[in-house]
Amino acid sequence: MQRAVRAFSVHGNTLKNAILHRIRVVNPVMRPVMFSRSLTSASMEEHGFESTTISDVLKAKGKGADGSWLWCTTDDSVYDAVKSMTQHNVGALVVVKPGEQKSIAGIITERDYLRKIIVHGRSSKSTKVGDIMTEENKLITVTPETKVLQAMQLMTENRIRHIPVINEKEMVGMVSIGDVVRAVVSEHRAELDRLNAYIQGGY
Repeated sequence: MQRAVRAFSVHGNTLKNAILHRIRVVNPVMRPVMFSRSLTSASMEEHGFESTTISDVLKAKGKGADGSWLWCTTDDSVYDAVKSMTQHNVGALVVVKPGEQKSIAGIITERDYLRKIIVHGRSSKSTKVGDIMTEENKLITVTPETKVLQAMQLMTENRIRHIPVINEKEMVGMVSIGDVVRAVVSEHRAELDRLNAYIQGGY
């Protein structure tokens, strides 16, 4: 997955520019039309995947994803938290303080379970989530206005697969590396469709 992220980050513009080069070189008669319609690489970037935000990703995930997420409390056992992850087929849970669902206390992931419970031979049933979670002050977060490519860079550089979405100190959702990659793939496809439509005279 990390390789896919880096590939999109590094080669996305290369692919787009290659197609633009084809328009300019292979079909030189189209050049005046292209300039008259102001279809430049810069204008495409303005409306392409570079402008997609985390808010767009949450909306694409569905109404249940915006303002609703899987969570546990600091007092829950690690066993119950991991059981919840397994049941819902997710790799991380938001951790909140008891009775404060909107106030994030941290995050617990499969990696925390492996490194802090399994490796050290601790009991998941007697260990509380609050004892092994990544605490709030160490969390890497994004806002709904964060660009998808910025979120992708944060996740890649810090080797994390889940990132909380915070708006004015309140939790509004969670996105995974899979959500981000799907958003980039979708925008790449849409942009290639627009370029293809231009080549075919659809603009």
